[in-house]
Amino acid sequence: MISAKSYIKATSMDNAISIAEKHAGIFRYIAGGTDVMVNKFQGNDDASLLIDISEIAALTEIHVNDKFLEIGALVCLDDLKKHPFIVSNFPALIEAANSVASPTIRKTATIGGNLLCENRCLFYNQSEWWREAAGSCLKCNGNICLASGGKKSCFSKFVSDTAIALISVNAQIQIFDSEDISLKPLESIYTGDGIHPRDLKMTAILSSIYIPRNEEFRSVYKKLRKRETLDFTSLTTAVSLTKTGRIRIVLGGVHAKPVIVYGFAGNDLNLLISEAISNTRIIDNDTYSKAYRKEMIAVFLNQSFKELQLI
Repeated sequence: MISAKSYIKATSMDNAISIAEKHAGIFRYIAGGTDVMVNKFQGNDDASLLIDISEIAALTEIHVNDKFLEIGALVCLDDLKKHPFIVSNFPALIEAANSVASPTIRKTATIGGNLLCENRCLFYNQSEWWREAAGSCLKCNGNICLASGGKKSCFSKFVSDTAIALISVNAQIQIFDSEDISLKPLESIYTGDGIHPRDLKMTAILSSIYIPRNEEFRSVYKKLRKRETLDFTSLTTAVSLTKTGRIRIVLGGVHAKPVIVYGFAGNDLNLLISEAISNTRIIDNDTYSKAYRKEMIAVFLNQSFKELQLI
């Protein structure tokens, strides 16, 4: 059952953070709610206060200037495809957004929420009664990883679809807090720790995503899952190529954080694929096997290189 006892609708970012600071440790920000509410139903989120930030207008806007495309964190995934500049210049982001869940959910789910969605595991994202029968894992205060049998590391997988596409085009995010407003690379907030997958102050708000325009990226996005509108990713890849020949490969679903590999158009592409695979941390915590997901990395990357005319 949902355990939240209180609900407050914030009127501004300052108001939201002020409320959060008064209730540190017991609150959760909510906007679309498509990730938070499912986790609460499963008993994986015990926050007793929900702070609704969905009506903060400043977070729902899209702006384009000479240097950046700025996307507000509360822009719904479905609305990205309605913006002509994004469609024309960042089609891989549209493809990533359209790969999230179902059309109905995309009308509610926000891009900021997708960037901050919780890491997932076949043994963790189950109902409370299922976990009581199987035993608690490291991510829900147990003493062993049910997937690997280890006692030190949680291997829950990183599943944000839009993050993979955005990191491939060198996106930055703006973080708003009572003490500071900072701009940092999107990939910098992901820790690789399956239990605590993001390095963000709890009261901070991700307010905007900034994508540079001067690098003129061409990108290819691919996603592996058994059922398009039901399953989270088993493997996500994005490969981007700049006008100067720089390659950025980003993988999701195969580690507790995005896996990033850099290269150039003249590099041995097989070596880049080998580096990408060796940097993953795949275990059998998914509906697809570890071996198959590893094999598909090479398949997806080779397909992407061909589409970018690198081979």
